[in-house]
Amino acid sequence: MGIVSTIVVVVIIWWLVFFTVLPYGNQPAKKVEHGHAESAPAKPRLWKKMLVTTGLTIILFGVFVYVREQGWISFRT
Repeated sequence: MGIVSTIVVVVIIWWLVFFTVLPYGNQPAKKVEHGHAESAPAKPRLWKKMLVTTGLTIILFGVFVYVREQGWISFRT
């Protein structure tokens, strides 16, 4: 697998995991400020979620490479 393919696969996995992790632990603010949505989270903790996403992406990419190398799936005909 080339470097461009690797980057594309990692980016796709990262974003899929990020959007999956994003809603966990969010609670709306008790006092809503003017101009904010009532459903906006009080403490979104985006850095923590990005770190978790990166860790999960590394694991999932490793699984992807293992499955691909074992020949269970092939992208070539």
